[in-house]
Amino acid sequence: MKNSLVALCICITLSTQLLDAQERMRYREFQLGSDVASIGKLIGTAASDVKLIHQRPAVMQDLEWRPGYFSRGALPQTDPVELIVFRFYDDQLFRVVVDYHRDRTKGMTEADMIAAMTAEYGPASRVLPTSNRVPTLDYGTADAPVAIWGDKESSVTLLRVAYPVSFRLVVSLTRLDNLARTASAEAVRLDVKEAPQREIARQKKESDEALAALEKAKTENKAVFRP
Repeated sequence: MKNSLVALCICITLSTQLLDAQERMRYREFQLGSDVASIGKLIGTAASDVKLIHQRPAVMQDLEWRPGYFSRGALPQTDPVELIVFRFYDDQLFRVVVDYHRDRTKGMTEADMIAAMTAEYGPASRVLPTSNRVPTLDYGTADAPVAIWGDKESSVTLLRVAYPVSFRLVVSLTRLDNLARTASAEAVRLDVKEAPQREIARQKKESDEALAALEKAKTENKAVFRP
């Protein structure tokens, strides 16, 4: 009987851990690993709304969604979400960045936000005191991590945005996130390396177009010109 109880406790613990891991691989109904078309269908946006960030060495794309601006799939006015950015690596959703509206989180403390996230994702793996926070520019502004939920597969990070003062949540797949960072760095390197050749090609294209336009104008004017 004792061994059976121990085995049952182990099974419950493992099941809970597995459930927590699955929860961290999504934000609401948006599942990490989904393709662009699936996410676009959920939020009701067109393919033209997808922004190409890099095309090599991997295809990197962003899709921004402001729920309040869309009639289809719009969230209730009480929903705190202001903006969601979906980031894709080779047509796989690897990161979801959620900005919360500062007016709808006004008065809420970091402890309040951690409690809300804990209800969704379980106990935080790490809570960072103010003195231990290292601001990051990964998401466009000086954000300071407040708490982290995660394991080697995925992570959920709550951040305090410096300006305007607000909260941000980042949900990511670790493996794809690492690949995306490497690919982004390589894309920048290739862009810098090939910039001079691209500039030469641009100038030649402009020159050829100008010559072609001049030749066309000459042909048209010459045909109708009378002294």
